[in-house]
Amino acid sequence: MSNVYNLLVETPNYELKYLVEEKNRNSPSSVWLNGPMLMANKPNRNNRVYPLEEMVKEVNRYTDEMIRSSRATGELNHPTTPEVNLERACHMVTELKQDGDIFIGKSKVLSTPMGQVVRSLMLDGVKLGVSSRALGRVDDKNGIGHVSDFRLVAIDVVADPSVPTAFVNGILESKKWVLSNNGEFEPFYEKFEQNISKLPRNNKKQYLQECIIQFINELKCLS
Repeated sequence: MSNVYNLLVETPNYELKYLVEEKNRNSPSSVWLNGPMLMANKPNRNNRVYPLEEMVKEVNRYTDEMIRSSRATGELNHPTTPEVNLERACHMVTELKQDGDIFIGKSKVLSTPMGQVVRSLMLDGVKLGVSSRALGRVDDKNGIGHVSDFRLVAIDVVADPSVPTAFVNGILESKKWVLSNNGEFEPFYEKFEQNISKLPRNNKKQYLQECIIQFINELKCLS
């Protein structure tokens, strides 16, 4: 199952600076977040290591495909999918620059409903953080997770400093994802689980066999 990926959510980084840009009396001020957003080569607080060479390559892709086209939006708090829900978008990353093993980012707080929440929290003195959301493979080596095939999905704003590890490991990172032929990531096992949960009252054995055969055929397509 070489096409199976984990959803990777990192412990938030709260070393951010807030910047409020005042234009004039008739124009609303712009609010920005600036600070470290990604780290490579060293074990992070989730005990994972991202190779620098691979992260540089992925940041370049994300910059070309998302940042330069003004599509690098992030949500307020992490969802459970590798997709960005624009209805919950709160900020837009405008740059990611390498500084050794650290990637410093700058993002603009949006005027969306979630962006207004972030803006209000910031101006009221609440300490916010950012946390990356990505897909990748993780190989455990002596208790350290080594990440490969890293694909950055978004950098989310996290308002709650006590993001529970149990929630991250038990819900966000427990679901597997596969890269389909059209280039999109789809949840693995989910369709099979849904079919199993709909066992009919009659012909259960035949229905179950059909579900298993369908699932096996889908596995063959992934290999």
